[in-house]
Amino acid sequence: MTVTEQMLSVCVLASGSKANAIYVSDGETAVLVDAGLSGIEIQRRMQAVNLDIQKLNAIIVSHEHSDHIRGVGVLARRYDLPVYISKQTYDVASTALGRIGFLNTIEVGTAFYINGLNIYPFSTCHDAGDPAGFTICSNNKKIGIATDLGIATNIVKQHLRNSSILVLEANHDPRMLTQGPYPWPLKQRIKGRNGHLSNESSRDLLAEIKHSGLSHVILAHLSEINNTPQKALETISPVFGQENHKTKLHVAYQGHCTDLLTP
Repeated sequence: MTVTEQMLSVCVLASGSKANAIYVSDGETAVLVDAGLSGIEIQRRMQAVNLDIQKLNAIIVSHEHSDHIRGVGVLARRYDLPVYISKQTYDVASTALGRIGFLNTIEVGTAFYINGLNIYPFSTCHDAGDPAGFTICSNNKKIGIATDLGIATNIVKQHLRNSSILVLEANHDPRMLTQGPYPWPLKQRIKGRNGHLSNESSRDLLAEIKHSGLSHVILAHLSEINNTPQKALETISPVFGQENHKTKLHVAYQGHCTDLLTP
């Protein structure tokens, strides 16, 4: 499948605790939200869904954790890509990123444009310097992206409403986390306010913001230790039921990319 001209589309190239990267395009402008894979692996995964890495226009960074920025500097230098990042995040991440030729400072809470893409970074609760989720709008369609958040605040709910496609965290099953092998402080961090969203919390958020125009929900950042795709789907799919059968539910994986999805 190739990008349809003027059609907003999304492909999650990787999602999980090891690496995260999301491709978004409106058919003319293409961006990566985070690049936690190596440059070679991002190119390989884009090729798997017939996407040309040479046509990328920018990289947008959500926060400074290594699973989100590992490939940012390499890709920016290799393909002369501008990087959009908040000052607080850049201050923490600059050493890991290395030289960035085209650095664009963004402010969480202030919209910016990359050609025809209207991008709004909104604040999330996570243990990072200035973490952000994003909405990306083009041609009256909207993609909402919110991973790495401990709780779904009113700000998060407000900005994710009326999305055509959602990439939403469903990180852990609470029972698996509690009974799992992680040390207690790490368990507390994950389930805390600045940690990660559980399957149940993701379900409750979707129940509140679902609407008839929501075409796809991609469950993202699943823990390989404290969750399974089956548990996430079993917990969240009843939200949609028969009355909203038009919404398709997907799971994003660490080891391979999703299909290229359009509203």
